[in-house]
Amino acid sequence: MSKLLIVGTVAFDKIETPFGKTDKILGGAATFIGLSASQFDVESGIVSVVGDDFPQGYLDMLKSKNIDTTGVEIVKGGKTFFWSGKYHNDMNTRDTLVTELNTLADFNPVVPENFKDTEFLMLGNLHPAVQMSVIKQIPNRPKLVVLDTMNFWMDNAWDDLLEVIKKVDVITINDEEARQLSGEYSLVKAAQKISKMGPKYVVIKKGEHGALLFNKENIFFAPALPLEEVFDPTGAGDTFAGGFIGYLAQTKDISFENMKNAIIYGSNMASFSVEKFGTRRMEELTKDEIKKRLGQFKELTQFEIELN
Repeated sequence: MSKLLIVGTVAFDKIETPFGKTDKILGGAATFIGLSASQFDVESGIVSVVGDDFPQGYLDMLKSKNIDTTGVEIVKGGKTFFWSGKYHNDMNTRDTLVTELNTLADFNPVVPENFKDTEFLMLGNLHPAVQMSVIKQIPNRPKLVVLDTMNFWMDNAWDDLLEVIKKVDVITINDEEARQLSGEYSLVKAAQKISKMGPKYVVIKKGEHGALLFNKENIFFAPALPLEEVFDPTGAGDTFAGGFIGYLAQTKDISFENMKNAIIYGSNMASFSVEKFGTRRMEELTKDEIKKRLGQFKELTQFEIELN
């Protein structure tokens, strides 16, 4: 069984969408990635930080999904990272209302001894210097290193971001971020430019419009499953990343052909995440549901055509 180490936020979210709103609920990139990857046959662990206001019940839930939480530091007297946002009617745009870094502001990640030999490393959205710190703690380079980042770090930690991008195999970003990082409007040109920064593979997420995978001259596109209702898109990108790397870690095959499958698995997992607020849908998800929806993806994309 492959080892997968996930680095990212474990947090509180407060969300408002056209379908309703929540009080503080469980969120964070590492949480969504971990819950998604837990559906695969991998040994996974999280490196993150929380305050002592973080309920033990949440940690117990993660452990019940066979996610190792040894690397989650609990700061006595500290407060857990908190984000609050409001989604517009189209559910593709949102306003950030509150961001409180709290314990995340001084986070120095420590990789647990039992994960220093990890074969797969998922660097969730965090300060690039924190991501680099984790890379440096792993003695032998993992089989695959995947990086997720966002435009905030492009605006505020450009040099650090470029340094960590050099060290990874795959970068996952959305279309807006890809354009900002590359300075190119065409996503094909953007991916080419980003690949020259270091990553062999570039994954560009387009939300409800699917995802693109680039590797040299190879391009693959996977649609998102059309859903009747989307309650909460928060964490969908992280859930996608968890499904993507979870599948790759399970199969131990990092070829372009297998990454196509990983993109489909990631899109499949993300389609569940948006169906309820926060992590609720991912907590109750079953393997039978995943398999059934994969069949829907197959029907959506499979066709026969004669080429004359």
